[in-house]
Amino acid sequence: MATDAAGFPVTRTPAGVVRSAGTTRDLATLDARISGCRACPRLVAWREEVARVKRASFRDQDYWGRPVPGLGPADARIAVVGLAPAAHGGNRTGRVFTGDRSGDWIFAALWRAGLASQPTSTHVGDGLELTDVRVAAAVRCAPPANAPTPEERDTCSPWLARELGLLRRLRVVVVLGGFGWTALWPVLAEAGYPLPRPRPGFGHGVEVTLPGPEGPLTLLGSYHVSQQNTFTGKLSEPMLDAVLGRARELAESAG
Repeated sequence: MATDAAGFPVTRTPAGVVRSAGTTRDLATLDARISGCRACPRLVAWREEVARVKRASFRDQDYWGRPVPGLGPADARIAVVGLAPAAHGGNRTGRVFTGDRSGDWIFAALWRAGLASQPTSTHVGDGLELTDVRVAAAVRCAPPANAPTPEERDTCSPWLARELGLLRRLRVVVVLGGFGWTALWPVLAEAGYPLPRPRPGFGHGVEVTLPGPEGPLTLLGSYHVSQQNTFTGKLSEPMLDAVLGRARELAESAG
């Protein structure tokens, strides 16, 4: 497999994503392969333009400007799935939900739930460690207007499918927002979970349990931690804490 200047394996087509994700056997390799993906031309152009132009307040920083891999241990029983990296958050820092207000919310909540070593995530190497939870996004590149297309979502889905498949103890998935909820169903079908009919609609606090090859998996819906929701009060800290508390309760009861 060809590599780029930084040494990451390069994937250039949707078919290549399927092959590359499907042949990955560990999370470290998956993270590297995700970081070299160039399968969506619109997203590649946007993320690299943002990294080149930069925001004035970050003009002295080197932007990551690549797809952003997940974060968390391989033995996690809980996964948190968001939408996509922020242009000046994950696309800048190279770590999911890191360096923006959405990240301030989710990592503070994970810390309150006993799943993170500290309540903040500002940059790689800041000391943050996650326990029993893996955080990822449905789309790995920062999209224009924070709005990936359905085609981009589907192209990226094999990365998420493989990531969840490598979490052998996974028992709970917390889905942030309707986009992630929609993106997750084909991923679960590919992983062998029987999908309910009709498909459950998204909502805050929605809980759906699926039988699966490694045991039951519970999906929990939560409003996304975007500023649109947190600034308006649509999502409050107690609301988010309740979902994460339920996730931890379910994970611990599953053993």
